Amino acid sequence: MLVNSKKILLEAKRGNYAVPAPDFLDLDSARTFVQVAEEVGRPIVLSFAQAHREVISLEEAAVVGRFMADSVKVPIVLHLDHGQDADYIARAIELGFSSVMIDASMENFEENVRRTKEIVKMAHPRNITVEAEIGHVGQGENYQDYNNSDSVYTTVEEAVEFVRQTDVDSLAVSIGTAHGVYKGNGKPVLNFERLHELRDALAIPLVLHGGSGTGDDNLRRCATEGISKLNIFTDFLIGAMDQVKEEKPQDFVSLKRACNRGMADVLRHYFQVFAPKQD
Repeated sequence: MLVNSKKILLEAKRGNYAVPAPDFLDLDSARTFVQVAEEVGRPIVLSFAQAHREVISLEEAAVVGRFMADSVKVPIVLHLDHGQDADYIARAIELGFSSVMIDASMENFEENVRRTKEIVKMAHPRNITVEAEIGHVGQGENYQDYNNSDSVYTTVEEAVEFVRQTDVDSLAVSIGTAHGVYKGNGKPVLNFERLHELRDALAIPLVLHGGSGTGDDNLRRCATEGISKLNIFTDFLIGAMDQVKEEKPQDFVSLKRACNRGMADVLRHYFQVFAPKQD
């Protein structure tokens, strides 16, 4: 069932749990994520990142995402992740995405507000939800410790003013995570005090990017202490490859099945981590 993100994320915020937001790259990964969601009876935000447009086109992603969402009864959000420019986001809206993200987090505050307002004006009349980012989640390869990364941490004052000016539906915040694999395979130290301040100051749901490699304890705390949507990508790739190494498939079909099983196990695991109070 295709939905936008508003209701499911507000329910997560009220219930102190988080909805998983896995990025899909093809029909197999999309099918795997949606089928696991149906199996456990919980919603997901099925995400396609603009950065992956070389792997699968936006048009293909829209067809795959809408088809898979319509094949199950649980709520599925078809979400454009890290949209970089208005034209691309407009195409996603025309193609049937039910939620979009505008990521202008590396711009100054005024430009981030301007670009976000442009997308909100485009999306809201069509009942499409909008996510934006204030602060910036950097790259794990650059992460050494909490005080030494390329992330820019979200301040409460800017977040409150940003939401007031833009009317976004959810806000991605930076509290110490990073995208990709962390340098030295370590785990980040998260600023939970800042998370609590943001949670208490904002009425809209908060989003955390860069969940892979962050550790179950950190992610469980995020989900129960203020984050309503948690983005995971790299851990699915690692899970797929770990399953391949374990099964050692000898043909292409077996290889695909192994990858699907590996990704399915990762998502089942994160459903348990992100919503412990529902189990």
